[in-house]
Amino acid sequence: MCAVRALRMAGAVLVVLMLAAWSLSAPSKAGELIRDFVQSQALNRAMPVVVYVPSGYRSSSKKYPVLYLLHGAGGDENAWCDKGGLKTRADDLIERGIIPPTLIVMPGCPGCWWIDSPQGKAETAFFADLMPAIANRYRTIEERRGRVVAGLSAGGYGAVRFALKYPDRFAAAAAFSPAVYSETPPAMSAARSQLPFRATDGSFDQSRWAALNYPSLLPGYFQQTNRVPMFLVSGDNDQFGIAFETALLFKRLFDRQPAITELRVVDGDHTWDVWSAAFERAVPFLFKHAALPEPMVPAPNLGTEDPGAMVAMRRH
Repeated sequence: MCAVRALRMAGAVLVVLMLAAWSLSAPSKAGELIRDFVQSQALNRAMPVVVYVPSGYRSSSKKYPVLYLLHGAGGDENAWCDKGGLKTRADDLIERGIIPPTLIVMPGCPGCWWIDSPQGKAETAFFADLMPAIANRYRTIEERRGRVVAGLSAGGYGAVRFALKYPDRFAAAAAFSPAVYSETPPAMSAARSQLPFRATDGSFDQSRWAALNYPSLLPGYFQQTNRVPMFLVSGDNDQFGIAFETALLFKRLFDRQPAITELRVVDGDHTWDVWSAAFERAVPFLFKHAALPEPMVPAPNLGTEDPGAMVAMRRH
């Protein structure tokens, strides 16, 4: 009996010690995830979205930068949280001061490749529906310096396109194992079977791929004044051959903007192990080029009844 009682007491002490160790290692200031929908006229449906809100947001009156984080061809708005541990990673990075408190917006658009296609205008939905809705519902810094974009695989393809096509909208971009095949996707790529790149007969539309892919955007990008810092990551054993494609994209950017283009080729395949670790490497780079949270600016006195009124706070 004494031995059994001693074992029980030892077990209880071990549990207490484990809980204490966990409480010391876990972030003490945790953000929250808000699940919402944005009604999209471009898609003619509601677009689901998960928004990470940092600790202190609700009690603050500050405006915050926004990271738009895109999922891959087989993912949805929950992918970064469910598979990438986004909330825990963001909490930790913010608490350690590696990145500033930020909003992270994760829209859901399965299989859309973040482009306008006959099956749905995902690119238009992003800029005309999602971004205005986020600006209306949250206190965001509504200038280029207040926005960064990143994504994995097809989402990396989308992040690269957005940065090159709309360099006036984003302060920096990151792409993890981006599906940016400079010539054509390999046979096993989802781009060959999913709706955005299908011809009317159901086959893969090579001309559409070439017209929309990043090489077609480079001339226009380099002719304008804005440059978007870009952080690129790929696993060296990526089964889709993306390490080479990522390095080629890096070379094309590095030749023209060497000081603000970075590449990491890491050990790994086309997996969440690579993307989750890449997130932690990339976000310090992104926010090195973006704004910090800042106070709301008083509205100018235009003869209203309340000349000292603050600009309206955007609420959920």
